[in-house]
Amino acid sequence: MMRVGIVGAGLQTKRRAPVFSQSKDAELVVISAEHEEHAKAMAEQFNCEFARGWDWVGERDDLDVILVCTPPDLHEKISILAMRTGKHVLCEKPLARTLEECRNMIAVSKETGKVLKCGFNHRHHPAVLEAKRQVDAGKIGKPLFARSRYGIIGMPGREKEWRADPARASGGHLMEQGIHAVDLSRWFLGDFQEVACFRETQYWSFGDLEDNAFMMLRGNEGRMASIHTSLLQWKNLFSLEIYGEEGYFEIEGLGGSYGTEKLHYCPKHYDRPFEVQTTEFRGGDTSWQLEWDEFVAAINEDREPLGSAFDGMEAMRLVFEGYRFSDEQSARRSANPVS
Repeated sequence: MMRVGIVGAGLQTKRRAPVFSQSKDAELVVISAEHEEHAKAMAEQFNCEFARGWDWVGERDDLDVILVCTPPDLHEKISILAMRTGKHVLCEKPLARTLEECRNMIAVSKETGKVLKCGFNHRHHPAVLEAKRQVDAGKIGKPLFARSRYGIIGMPGREKEWRADPARASGGHLMEQGIHAVDLSRWFLGDFQEVACFRETQYWSFGDLEDNAFMMLRGNEGRMASIHTSLLQWKNLFSLEIYGEEGYFEIEGLGGSYGTEKLHYCPKHYDRPFEVQTTEFRGGDTSWQLEWDEFVAAINEDREPLGSAFDGMEAMRLVFEGYRFSDEQSARRSANPVS
């Protein structure tokens, strides 16, 4: 029986905590938050203890796992404290605020032997899992490129959240939501060495934190990925396409406001009408449960989890490279304005 504590009482805890309500091998023991009343309200909903802050993580020896569901500026401190006091950690994406913090977290994981996983639940959506199995089995031949569009409608008041505070956030919307698309592109196509990116703050008042970004990635054997992520997507959208030499897969929707999750398969044919086979995945979002199951399996099998801390750091590195490219282009444009 895994005994679990969660730090944070926001949206991600609302998504992750229900996993433990039906679990036979895990018990949610405590939820904490910066404001005790928030933790108490969430704890009452899930019938567990509540606490304030996160210092208690190092004081309790009756917990096996800590879920870190706070803003990124606290990820390193909480995760390291948890691992040094004997707990495994599932930490929300982005893994930390800087790459140095990521490296510190990974070093402590290796030092203590505790599993550290980055929260990449998108890998566990059923359409994504099925597409990965089929691609790995050679269904579309050699993978060539990926194309992803992932956006939400921004809401008034977001500029008052921690996501709009550069002292707490790792970056803008490319880092906050688009990092899922970056991770999935790596998962399907492998590592990328070259990055190009343009980002802008076009509508929302986030200062230097982008609300719209276009990114290009290129890796071994010329494999490429394009990513567009935006808070200016006035109707929520998720689309991921993986093209190979013999056909392609498209994953559309994530359930809920993104629409029914679907997997489209189109084989390559030169001499007949186009053929598209579609599978719809109905019902609730099972990715949170499947990600938890994978995390527990990694602990029990003493191995790296799917969506490891290294995966989290590498996805962040690519986003930071994208920021560097975009900022350099902006500086060059400012220094040499078009007349």
